[in-house]
Amino acid sequence: MENEKTLDAFNKMSVPQAVIKNTVPAMIAMLMVLIYNLADTFFIGQTHDAYQVAAVSLATPVFLMFMAVGTVFGIGGTSVISRAMGEGKKEYAKKVCSFCMWACVLVGLAMTLLFLLFMDEILLLIGASDDTWEFARSYLTIVSYSGVFVLISNCYSNILRAEGQATRAMTGQIIGNLLNVVLDPLMILGFGWNITGAAIATVIGNVAAASYYIIYFLRGKSSLSISIKDFSVKNKICSGVLAIGIPASLASVLMSISQMVMNGMMAGYGDMAIAGIGVAMKVTMITGMIAMGIGQGIQPLLGYCVGAKTWERYKEIMRFSLWFAFFLGLIMTIFCYLFTNQIVSVFLTDENAFDYAVRFAKILLTTSTLFGVFYVLTNALQAMGAAVSSLIINLSRQGIIYIPALFVLRAALGVTGLVWAQPVADILSIILAVILYQITFRKMRNNMK
Repeated sequence: MENEKTLDAFNKMSVPQAVIKNTVPAMIAMLMVLIYNLADTFFIGQTHDAYQVAAVSLATPVFLMFMAVGTVFGIGGTSVISRAMGEGKKEYAKKVCSFCMWACVLVGLAMTLLFLLFMDEILLLIGASDDTWEFARSYLTIVSYSGVFVLISNCYSNILRAEGQATRAMTGQIIGNLLNVVLDPLMILGFGWNITGAAIATVIGNVAAASYYIIYFLRGKSSLSISIKDFSVKNKICSGVLAIGIPASLASVLMSISQMVMNGMMAGYGDMAIAGIGVAMKVTMITGMIAMGIGQGIQPLLGYCVGAKTWERYKEIMRFSLWFAFFLGLIMTIFCYLFTNQIVSVFLTDENAFDYAVRFAKILLTTSTLFGVFYVLTNALQAMGAAVSSLIINLSRQGIIYIPALFVLRAALGVTGLVWAQPVADILSIILAVILYQITFRKMRNNMK
């Protein structure tokens, strides 16, 4: 089929050409996710109400839980499918794809119900104040209804890359995110719906993206399937997806949890500090999202090499990808550092919140050059099916290392220490990723000779 020829072509191209052709659409898609994330904050910032900006900063990590769970099936499914394609197991790959679809539907419905039932408890947990409570409640209640569509969108923006359809994977994300960006100014400012308008635009964007992927499969263009008749949990389909997907998604899940913990601790310094850290994180997301795109783009290429046992090509892809990710990260970090004030001023007009955001952003940017290296290594481990190593790394960066660092550094440095916890966790996690990657690669290559 067309998709099989596309994937085969990627593995016959020169390494730089294959990496660029597969990572550029992924990076563009992640940039659209970035723009979508920035749009809500930007247009709400135009209301000149810092409390609404703070409410979005509080609500965002909670909403990201939906995206993180979609990543469980997206990254896990991509890893299993790409290796199956490399081994020529096309029917097995179809069953894995169908499992991911229906798992997204069931889990998405369950999450929506739980979020709606426990909304007050969630708001207390994330540190909503009297001034931000109703804003955060309104936003989270509305976006919770799009749970199933968020999961499907995040899942299949990954899985389509497993069959060489990086451009179509990108297109779905662009449709959803662009629609959200277009609707934001209309609903937030034009209709005067403020933060409620941002939530409605988010729901519509996710429904549109999920619909694009569903229609793609229903038109029979794919070598994979989302048909219920192909659904199965047998033959290690469920366990295979979850073994890779859960460790991979833990980075996102723990990112959300750790942001909630950090926001709760930051709340002690006032709502303007929360608004500041929320915008500072948006600045570093510029480099982070591009880095994630590189990692996602190379994973199916590496997975195919693992399945086909073409180890020399695998090493060439890794070598090129690491240098590519490093230099691109360096360029983006320099850009963000030089224009920190200008970027922050787009979102915040309150002087206190602005000062917090600039100070916090410059701290977070100290390690952003290395984001790409980290994501290349973690996606390589996922491509090899190294579930335990992936689990260890993702638990460390946003959990085992980061959360304790929040408490230790706050005690030592106060509000600045809360921000320095992330760079500390970044450095230690990259060192750990290098060690685990070397061990895993040598072991796998020796076992598969």
